[in-house]
Amino acid sequence: MKVSSTRINTLLFIVVGVLLSVFINSIDTYALTYSSNVNVQFTFNPTLSVSLSSNDLVISNLAPGTASDSNIITVNIKTNNITGYTINATVGNNTTFDTRDLKHQNSNVVNKFTSVNFGTIVATNTALTDNTWGYSYSLDNGSTWIANTASSTSAGYSGLPLYSDGTNIATLKESTAPPATSSGDDIKFKIAARASNEQSSGEYNNVINFTTVANPEPQLEPINCSTGDVICYSANSLGPVEGTMGEQSASGNSSVTLLASNFSREGYGFAGWSDTYDYATNPNAHFYGPQETITTPADMSAGLPLYAVWVQSAGSMQDDAASVCSNLITASTNGTANLSSVSALTDERDNDTYAIAKLADGNCWMIENLRLADKDSNNNDVILSSTNTNNPSLPLTNIYDTSSTSNHLSPTSSIAYNASTAPEGWCTTVSVACYNQSRIRTDNTANRATGNPNDNTGSMYSYGNYYNWYSATAGNGTFSNQSGEVTGDLCPSGWRLPYGGSSGNGNTSGGFYYLNYKLNNDSNLTDVTASNKLRTYPNNFLYSGITSAASLTQRKNYGYYWSSTARYYFGATDAYSLFFGSSYVYPGTNNQNNYEGLSVRCVAGS
Repeated sequence: MKVSSTRINTLLFIVVGVLLSVFINSIDTYALTYSSNVNVQFTFNPTLSVSLSSNDLVISNLAPGTASDSNIITVNIKTNNITGYTINATVGNNTTFDTRDLKHQNSNVVNKFTSVNFGTIVATNTALTDNTWGYSYSLDNGSTWIANTASSTSAGYSGLPLYSDGTNIATLKESTAPPATSSGDDIKFKIAARASNEQSSGEYNNVINFTTVANPEPQLEPINCSTGDVICYSANSLGPVEGTMGEQSASGNSSVTLLASNFSREGYGFAGWSDTYDYATNPNAHFYGPQETITTPADMSAGLPLYAVWVQSAGSMQDDAASVCSNLITASTNGTANLSSVSALTDERDNDTYAIAKLADGNCWMIENLRLADKDSNNNDVILSSTNTNNPSLPLTNIYDTSSTSNHLSPTSSIAYNASTAPEGWCTTVSVACYNQSRIRTDNTANRATGNPNDNTGSMYSYGNYYNWYSATAGNGTFSNQSGEVTGDLCPSGWRLPYGGSSGNGNTSGGFYYLNYKLNNDSNLTDVTASNKLRTYPNNFLYSGITSAASLTQRKNYGYYWSSTARYYFGATDAYSLFFGSSYVYPGTNNQNNYEGLSVRCVAGS
């Protein structure tokens, strides 16, 4: 048995050489035997293993002048390589068996079993001519047998190419994906031989080689926009990505606000856009927030391709935030950007992954909007608990739905609130009944249609979901909260809603006001400069809009984000929020009606 491995990127070879022998004696028993080390398995990275069944290929009772099949061996292939594998077969080696024929063990005997010519199909084993042999294989557990030739694949038998023949290849299977199950893929293999009355008794030998290759992973490549004067957005992933995006109109040397992302990738967080597909290794790569305002190049005749920046999950939001965040570098505020400030973590409640970053205030923030709903992507209930959520008030109550006793949110439609349709709708009154109920709107994450990318109708996935304050605070922010901080929220355990207000907690780390102050180099800027700072990489705040009076509005124009801080204002209980447009910022100092639906970002820390 010969085993060799060669790596070119992720290209791996496994060569299993098998001694094949035909034994003929002077009586009436003629044996064609396959010998190998049984259950041999070789493992590489990416995992690629080949094992052989324990059965030898044996042709018994092969009477002179007749032909017969051997029994069957199984070649089993397992790999996790995303582009699959290819298995080929050849015959011979570079020493004793430099031929496709089966040679007698006694070199003085001229008799041999001649291989069927490669490229020639013999319909059945009985059609073999005297003293010849060929092979056949099956991909469906023996129901159909195939003769693989240089030009076609058909039923019957053919000859294997010589190991040194670079022109002809016997490909048994080429799979573009790994096996569908953990048991791997099976290939059944057999041979047929025909012996004449004159064939000398004895043993005839050669070597069959099964060569299994882990297919190389495709390489990321730059894209071309369909026309000039547009920005085109690439998912930039070799693995599966959900969502599509259209092209955005943009002329040369003009100010353009980029589009939020409609892409999602399991196990990865979206960290923004880059002007190069190979941003991870390209020192000249530039990074942009998903709705950062940029100046386009003067020459837009070929368009401007931008590429999604993906960050693989480094662990659990609930368990690993402290250790992951400690290794991140605080993002620069001077316009330079790289990947050293970002990572990603997975929320164990619904297995959704979020990009995170250490921002200018020295804290770790989610840099994607929260998308938590009452169901995960597999339609399983998402249950909140004191171990996976930041001190939720359990169970979450909905006074219009007496059956709502489970500890999870209830997505609602956009039907306007009234007594007869509750609890489906959003209410718009300042009352206990209106404030103390869970409301969440999932249009952007449930509906992946792009819409028109050049206006604000596109339901971009990264806008996230919208929560009234009761939901955002996981039942802690009730009508009775007149001022101050709530004690818990919908953030994962170990994370929380940012502080609001411009005094007290507003000046402490972990609040919108303090973040805005540090983003602007210790200045209280609330103008166009401050707005674009919020939207630059890796801060990535979005114009995700608001749900108000049952309507989802102002996407691509305004951003609204809940804080943890309540405020009593003109006889009503409201809560502070971050509110910004293109030319101004209210850094956690805007007061918002608690029944409205806003976006949520979480900051690490208790």
